[in-house]
Amino acid sequence: MVARLAGGDHACMTFSDGEERLDLVAAFVRNGLRHGQRVLCWTDSIPPDDMARALADRSVRHGAAMRRGQLSIAPVRAALLDGGGATAPQMISALSKEVDQAAKDGYTGVRITADMCWATRPLAAVDQLRAFETATADLFADGRLCLICQYDRDRFDAVTLAFATESHPKAVAAQVYFESPLLRICRQYSPRGVRAAGELDYGHQEEFEHALSESLRLDRHMHVNLRDLNYIDAACAALLLQAAERLTVSRRMTVVCQPLVATVLELIGANSVAGMRVSLAHGHA
Repeated sequence: MVARLAGGDHACMTFSDGEERLDLVAAFVRNGLRHGQRVLCWTDSIPPDDMARALADRSVRHGAAMRRGQLSIAPVRAALLDGGGATAPQMISALSKEVDQAAKDGYTGVRITADMCWATRPLAAVDQLRAFETATADLFADGRLCLICQYDRDRFDAVTLAFATESHPKAVAAQVYFESPLLRICRQYSPRGVRAAGELDYGHQEEFEHALSESLRLDRHMHVNLRDLNYIDAACAALLLQAAERLTVSRRMTVVCQPLVATVLELIGANSVAGMRVSLAHGHA
């Protein structure tokens, strides 16, 4: 899990769900800021301003951290690739300089998350990507660097994805409670809670209850992300109300969903649960 990453870890994140990818990146950034580390977020497929907004949407207070120099959000081509065709030794040197500079500035370590989609562009030096991933091991020996390399499954071929998985000592992914072509229930890391997408009915009550119970146990405030849930039946909706009713007065549950799901929750009494707040996902009236 992303929360368990520490100095000296080199991890691979392969993803196909852009929202889950942003959740994990946000959790990684937030944990680094909390521990007084310098955090570098190098992006490619998402413009830096959009990445900053995505972090803010996920409860990362990036403004003050960026002003004091603790957090940097920058294009990976400028930060790692020297504007274009950097070689593997040059990329290793760039990482090494960031680690040394963070130490000079008084930080206990540096966390970097890098979007590797630059390697899928025409004329990109893919061979240098392979050489870079293979040659980074020495940078992690003293425990000052923690690095996540992000690989989009929809952009990279199967051979490169297999190499990426094998060349990283650790892998980062969301905890999945259930997955099928019609339904996915997983842990959400920023804000902390549960994400469900697809169609949820009584046949998957047990998996949904397990996810809610874990969030109830681990999270001060529960955030249930149902933006991509197209259907929920009364049995599973009732599980949400039951979980919210178990919250103490200092805790709350926020459910973000589509209008149809909101209607079902309203019909079974969500408005009468003090600690439960239902809001519509962006783009829905």
